[in-house]
Amino acid sequence: MRSERQNNNGLARDAVDSRYAWTRLVLALVLSTIGGVGMWSVVVALPAVQAEFGVARADASLPYTLTMLGFGAGGIVLGRMTDRFGILPPVIIGIVCLTLGYAVAASASTLWQYSTAHGLLIGFGSSATFSPLLADTSHWFARRRGIALAIIASGNYLAGTLWPSVVQHFIETSGWRQTFFGIAIFCAATMLPLVLALRRRAPEHGTATPSTHETAKRSRPLGLSPQALQTLLIVAGVCCCVAMSMPQVHLVAYCGDLGYGAARGAQMLSLLLGCGIVSRLVFGWVSDRIGGLRTLLIGSSMQCFALFLFLPFNGLASLYVISALFGLFQGGIVPSYAMIIREYFSPKEAGARIGIVLTATMLGMALGGWMSGVIFDLTGSYRMAFLNGIAWNLVNMAIALILLGRSRRGQARAPAAA
Repeated sequence: MRSERQNNNGLARDAVDSRYAWTRLVLALVLSTIGGVGMWSVVVALPAVQAEFGVARADASLPYTLTMLGFGAGGIVLGRMTDRFGILPPVIIGIVCLTLGYAVAASASTLWQYSTAHGLLIGFGSSATFSPLLADTSHWFARRRGIALAIIASGNYLAGTLWPSVVQHFIETSGWRQTFFGIAIFCAATMLPLVLALRRRAPEHGTATPSTHETAKRSRPLGLSPQALQTLLIVAGVCCCVAMSMPQVHLVAYCGDLGYGAARGAQMLSLLLGCGIVSRLVFGWVSDRIGGLRTLLIGSSMQCFALFLFLPFNGLASLYVISALFGLFQGGIVPSYAMIIREYFSPKEAGARIGIVLTATMLGMALGGWMSGVIFDLTGSYRMAFLNGIAWNLVNMAIALILLGRSRRGQARAPAAA
């Protein structure tokens, strides 16, 4: 009887939602928080790097752009690897890339060497601790999958909350090169033991013969081809994050233009990210009860409402409140895509499909940040940039409404077919 309770890897089926699954989730969250340094250190080091290499601010911003591109590419490549080989190989590759990347960047003699290290190594390596961990975590939970995905997705925000102040402290006391060498050593020393603790393969899915309804659901999710649904989710991911990037990328500059100073803007950004962690946890709990599509629509609608609030209110106290609201409203959007993919696609494709959609969200952040800057240069104000973000957000809401409508029609037809 014991063999009947085990899957092909010898893991008990009740490992899903088990105490081990929750312990594994905590370890993965720590791993994600450490690996998230790749997205934030480049921003903190920008002024010091610009001063040392003697370049313009636009040139000094190139490493950030390449980091985002490397992060996106890594999400797709390492996500596919997760589907085939489990979480251990892609994360080990990510750790090696992070360690080498920071060592190479610390030794760079030109800006191009520094930028290349960020794009090919640091950004790529850091991606291993985001979408691959999301995909792997989704296999270990069923009843609490939404909250589990929300917790692991919070690692990115936790990294943004913790790492900037740490990196800034060591840059001021030891210089950016010594700080980068220190990050390389720290990543190798802490991340390798953590990922080895996660070496057990995820439970197998689909060992039982699927029902006719389940087979139809996988082959024609929401009555669409898998490629069509994937494309709609990609477009939705770009649109929501173009809107999301407006406050996140330009809030500090916006406060400076209003005369409140960059320090106030930085405080608001920290408040926004902190509230984003709370948002992800709350929306994760909600998605377990209402599903990914409804969670996406609610989060997108609330984000759009918060963007509208930036138009009539620009007082100091108002901006603190709106920043907190924006963080509380938008944090659950990105994890909802992972939830949707697990609901409507084969579990064996989770890593690749989640990686592709989350890469689209990163591209949306990069596009939205650049687009808002261009609009500001053309108009001399952020008002049109906020309106542009709202327009993109409305497209995301429209896609969510269309998919939710198809889901309801499918649910209505299922009993008749049965």
